[in-house]
Amino acid sequence: MPTNRRQILALAALAPLAARPLVLRRAWAGLPTPSASYFDCGIASGCPDADGFVLWTRLTGLAVGKASESALLVRWEIAHDESFSRIVQQGSAPALAQLGHTVHLEVQGLAPARWYWYRFIFRGVASAVGRTRTAPPLDAMPGALRFAFASCQHWEDGYYAAWRHVVSESPDLVAFLGDYIYESAASRHPKHAVARTQPLRRATTLADYRDRYALHKSDPDLQAAHRVCPWIVTWDDHEVQNDYADETVVPAVADFPTQRAAAYQAFYENMPLRSSALVHGLANLASLGRAADAVRVTQRHAFGRLARFHLLDTRQFRDVQACRDDHSSSSGVVRPADCPVLKAPGRTMLGAAQEQWLAEGLAADANPADGPRWSVIAQQTLFSPRHYGNPETGPVATDTWDGYPAARQRLLTAIAAQPPRNTVFIGGDVHQNFVCNVKERAADERSKTVATEFCGTSVTSFSGASQKRLDRLVEQNPHILLANSQYRGYGLVTLTPARWTTELRILDDPLRADSGVSTLARFVVEDTHPGAHRA
Repeated sequence: MPTNRRQILALAALAPLAARPLVLRRAWAGLPTPSASYFDCGIASGCPDADGFVLWTRLTGLAVGKASESALLVRWEIAHDESFSRIVQQGSAPALAQLGHTVHLEVQGLAPARWYWYRFIFRGVASAVGRTRTAPPLDAMPGALRFAFASCQHWEDGYYAAWRHVVSESPDLVAFLGDYIYESAASRHPKHAVARTQPLRRATTLADYRDRYALHKSDPDLQAAHRVCPWIVTWDDHEVQNDYADETVVPAVADFPTQRAAAYQAFYENMPLRSSALVHGLANLASLGRAADAVRVTQRHAFGRLARFHLLDTRQFRDVQACRDDHSSSSGVVRPADCPVLKAPGRTMLGAAQEQWLAEGLAADANPADGPRWSVIAQQTLFSPRHYGNPETGPVATDTWDGYPAARQRLLTAIAAQPPRNTVFIGGDVHQNFVCNVKERAADERSKTVATEFCGTSVTSFSGASQKRLDRLVEQNPHILLANSQYRGYGLVTLTPARWTTELRILDDPLRADSGVSTLARFVVEDTHPGAHRA
């Protein structure tokens, strides 16, 4: 077993030559990282607003816990050009040992709606150069927004060729919807082909989770995708443990709340998040890894009046999956007739406080005076129902919104009561592509369409679902316009005031680092007309 993060990164670099990144088409996406670098985990930006953003990096190769390196200053520069001949702002930021020597720099005072270049410098060594942008002013109506959405990037299941293609798309934004890492140890007897292996044990401690992020962030294509534009991020289950719910995991493990808190701290450390994500603030870092509710990812992000993202957390506050087997690590499938609690009216996916927060935000979006053109509900999994035969007797997957029908209907009722101009759900988790018309009453195909859903496939994670079964599902569920389990990839959205266009981008072969990409399907949503149609 490797004993430190430097060894982990060295092991990751021993991938076959086929895994090396191809030369990227844009110079700013392919700037080399210095060979003697403190920035082996790359750099990133996120949480853009009209006058700034968050810049992130993580120093590597340091003696964590050494008194002389407990708080280190990292220089940073922001410029109008990639050669840094026109520097806009510069300064120093702390890389705190309590946060794994990560930097979370919250930049303010910049011009809205424009691109900037940034880099870090430590002990004379410069990081690679990143590109990021500010959002338009809140009262502006920009002509377009181009963003990618993605989830589920299991290290062993494939190379990150999807991210190389995201870079070539040159998006304004990436929305990452969960499962950035996978906590499990590598399987010795995989049920399917793997692209690469990793040496780490199952993550349960803060050090374990930090090592896991170091491994994933060693990938050059993922690093390039972080350098190309700002990201907004949320988590799902594998950032902690498969199919956990609130402070419960099955089978039970000793002191899971402490494990979960450590995982949440590692997520904060390694993502371009604002300090406001720390519930108790930076002043209480000493207790961060022990406080169960220390990190919140629920956020709103506005892109002028064109779009407002409501970024949700469907893990931290949910009820335990209905009728769950106490001995199975998977949340499983139930039949409603055998599981009366499934339809209990008080069951929640988001928790009462987050449900209210979302309902209030959507009601504000409905204000014609200053509401956005597009309200985007960005969350982890498939929202629309999947009815296999009779809804009362057919199987129900309990880890998606199907397992929380009362909570789903409360959200649908809130949308219908004060409808935003356009509501679109984006999600991931299921390792399949879904396009759905979202009905006012989820159980009634005859009810009116009130929103649209695009649930994306995984970046790499394997899907064991049968395509024949999904074809039958589409036949039995008219609200499902497309269901496909065969491909890995990402979603690419082009948004204008008049139209939302989603391209489902799929890899030729996720087991190849040089995989090509194509478009499985293209769907359009017209302004004020909920529901999608093929372009």
